Amino acid sequence: MSQTQLRIGFIPLVDAAATIVAVDKGFTRDEGLDVTLVREVSWSNVRDKLNIGLFDAAHLLAPVAIASSLGLAHVKVPTIAPFNLAINGNAITVSPALHASLMAMLDGAATDPVATAKALARVVAERRKSGLEPLTFGMTFPFSAHNYQLRYWMAEGGVDPDEDVRLVVLPPPYMVDSIASGQIDGFCVGAPWNSIAVDRGVGYILHMVSEFMIRAVEKVLAINQAWAEKNPDTVVKLVRAHQRAADFIISGENREEVLSILSQPEYLGVPPEVINRTISGRLRISPDGAVRENKHHLLIGTDGVARPDPIQGAWLYAQMVRWGQAPLNQDLLDRAMRVFRPDLFDSALGPAARRNIGKAHLFAAPDFDPAKIDHYLSGFAVSRFKR
Repeated sequence: MSQTQLRIGFIPLVDAAATIVAVDKGFTRDEGLDVTLVREVSWSNVRDKLNIGLFDAAHLLAPVAIASSLGLAHVKVPTIAPFNLAINGNAITVSPALHASLMAMLDGAATDPVATAKALARVVAERRKSGLEPLTFGMTFPFSAHNYQLRYWMAEGGVDPDEDVRLVVLPPPYMVDSIASGQIDGFCVGAPWNSIAVDRGVGYILHMVSEFMIRAVEKVLAINQAWAEKNPDTVVKLVRAHQRAADFIISGENREEVLSILSQPEYLGVPPEVINRTISGRLRISPDGAVRENKHHLLIGTDGVARPDPIQGAWLYAQMVRWGQAPLNQDLLDRAMRVFRPDLFDSALGPAARRNIGKAHLFAAPDFDPAKIDHYLSGFAVSRFKR
């Protein structure tokens, strides 16, 4: 049987696990697909190569798929997501110096994201009063859940992320060296880079994002819409192979093999034990060895999370509007929601795959209704949105 040759781009992150395992275990080959995985450093590289056809599919930030489809800050290339690679998985890490300052200003529990956000506001005010430079935080891309999650957390404490601190874009593998060198004071990134910072003694994991966003879509299997329409059978095969990989990953009896695969130099290139912390949701949060656990930290395949939901696109679009990246109008909202394709997921996997994973639960947030985004956004004290 002849094999369809494909190139899929990915960034070395644990949430690329389903794509990596699908290829490494031969699940894509069993579907008649000859896939070459291409490891990239930056999300702009992945986006651009997908847009111009150098990649047939990609492990991609969910908001980038939306931004490409809407033509925000780049060329307009409609992109679809027939499979969610990961829900959650990010964490906010700060330098030892900033951690000490936050704990000194903390009024409440260190595990309470509202309390730490308010502590950050006090630190920001003290630094301004002392004439010090604003704190600098790294995030992976302007159109990323990392950016929106970092902003969400800060704003709940009264910190304006555009006025009170500096946010800079850094590729995920560069976060640790940047905080170690003092170029940044904190970052929001996916695994394994938060854990690497802790192991090197240069960072404290302040919060797993799953502590305040229970079901936040993170990465998707992204495909150029025009290509998908010309190759519907290949899309079905990709979805089937990825679901098989997700099922393999969440089976406890396969854990050691999964860790061995992901740790290989051509994939993540970090110790299996570090990857295991992420998959198990038990993170070492400080250099002294303290551990915090959250069962929602990274969700791959379990509880129906792989099935895309248009409301996920609506929520991400709302964040773009909140922070001035996009205007609010019905056409853009509709296009953002059409990025997420449960119909393609269902056609590949059948009715049994249709499981409701529930809506995102966001701390201190107004209820989210895609039909009332203006009402939702008006509930925030810190925002760029104006009616």
